Amino acid sequence: MSTLPERAQTFAQLHSAPEILRVVNIWDVISAKAVAALPETKALATAGHSIAATFGYEDGENIPLDVMLDMVGRIVSAVDVPVTADLDSGFGNPGETTRRAIGVGVIGANVEDRVQPLADSVRAVEAVIAAGEAEGVPFVLNARTDVFLKGGDRPLDDKIADAVERGRAFLAAGATTVFVPGKLDAETTRRLVEGLGDRKLSVIGVPGALTAAEYEALGVARISYGPQTQRVALTALQDLAIDLYRDGVIPSTVRELN
Repeated sequence: MSTLPERAQTFAQLHSAPEILRVVNIWDVISAKAVAALPETKALATAGHSIAATFGYEDGENIPLDVMLDMVGRIVSAVDVPVTADLDSGFGNPGETTRRAIGVGVIGANVEDRVQPLADSVRAVEAVIAAGEAEGVPFVLNARTDVFLKGGDRPLDDKIADAVERGRAFLAAGATTVFVPGKLDAETTRRLVEGLGDRKLSVIGVPGALTAAEYEALGVARISYGPQTQRVALTALQDLAIDLYRDGVIPSTVRELN
């Protein structure tokens, strides 16, 4: 079992490799173990939206921090790969929340800006990095900016410029990568990579987005999938239930993963 600093260093190095880092999001122990069992899995990322939904909370910081960290800690203890956590916007205290996340074994996180004033967002990034340094962990921050999600009908050029300005500030403050969620096409991705630097952009895979290989060719560092993985699992469950109500049977192809 490697130490937390070693796991953090390994995780950071995956972001600068030529191959895009594909991180499949999980939300509880059994989903984490199922994905971690695959030889392709190099790291895991928790999906805050999915953990909240598991406990009956809406997305965001509606779930109590203690509840979320308890689940994250259980996930970390169940697998042997680095785990990065979705910490929303830091639950009111990004530095302290990061310290507590490190305490349960987390070596990296997403922290979102919610398009707050840039100076405030930079201070949050600095607090996260400082917390890692204080704990002796080179914390891997995937600093998220919501300019595309919350940009409304603003011109695309303005959104890109805003994302680049914020992203550069986050990188200068110690973030490893800049997460720009949204359905990014090839040209938008190219411009973001051009503005932020090669292997500095993190994206989300959503229906209708580019493939991981296409993002890789454009210089993207990392792709994750947020709540989409849980939605796929729940769709499969609901479809199975529909079939069983129609007098169906459990498929013979089902694997005993639990």
